[in-house]
Amino acid sequence: MAFVDNPLADFLRARRESLQPEDVGLPRGTGRRVPGLRREEIADRAGISVDYYLRLEQGRDRQPSEQVVRALSRALKLSPDASIYLHRIANPAPPAPPADLADVNDSIAQLLRRWSHTPAYVTDRNLDVLASNAAARALAPAYYTPGANLLLAAFSESIDPFAQPEMSVTINRVVSGLRFYSDPADPRLHEILGELSVRSRPFRRLWARHEVQQYPNGSADYNIAPYGWVTLRWQLLAIPQTPGHFLTTFFADADSPGERALDHLVTEASAAVSA
Repeated sequence: MAFVDNPLADFLRARRESLQPEDVGLPRGTGRRVPGLRREEIADRAGISVDYYLRLEQGRDRQPSEQVVRALSRALKLSPDASIYLHRIANPAPPAPPADLADVNDSIAQLLRRWSHTPAYVTDRNLDVLASNAAARALAPAYYTPGANLLLAAFSESIDPFAQPEMSVTINRVVSGLRFYSDPADPRLHEILGELSVRSRPFRRLWARHEVQQYPNGSADYNIAPYGWVTLRWQLLAIPQTPGHFLTTFFADADSPGERALDHLVTEASAAVSA
């Protein structure tokens, strides 16, 4: 299955098919044989010819003008994040060189070595973990150890990550974020998607929806012994010195079970490093 053969054409087709006539004030009528809107309906809403829109969706024209991209964003009722993504794939930049552990900014690497009061780790735009501190590795070693990939780790578990509603929501967010931040031409992205396509049919369906959204913060549940499952908050921060690298750190609400569990985890992780 080709995931990134023509990102612009695939994205336009998926978003058109997800948009229903009622979403844009059109009657559904009878005899509608296509999912979502018709191509001519999108073309009319964008103020472009049907032939030109067809060329875009078939991949015969890959670089529409800025004016056309803005018109398509409005016609498809894209969210701000999805509109940013459409602009990026319509005018792709040269691919960035692959990142590895040595590419982590030196000041960030030193910060992680000294940052012991809360879990923190660095990822690239493909969700590969490039660096982490001891607390992050203690929190979830399968995920936050350098060399791991957050999405691949989720699908390496013995249980189906879509079986639990909470995990399913998290996977949806991670996939939407991966599409927002990643470079469609990056060979590493191709590698990750190819591996996941073999592992999971639900993932293939999820990726084919072409949903796009960045998630700079949120919350997730972690099992921290001896406290059991607790809720932690996380914050993602872009690293200006190295575009495409992101620092994620965790915290918990004051006086919550999560705060007590996190304090215990940090203490244990610091003691293990000092031993």
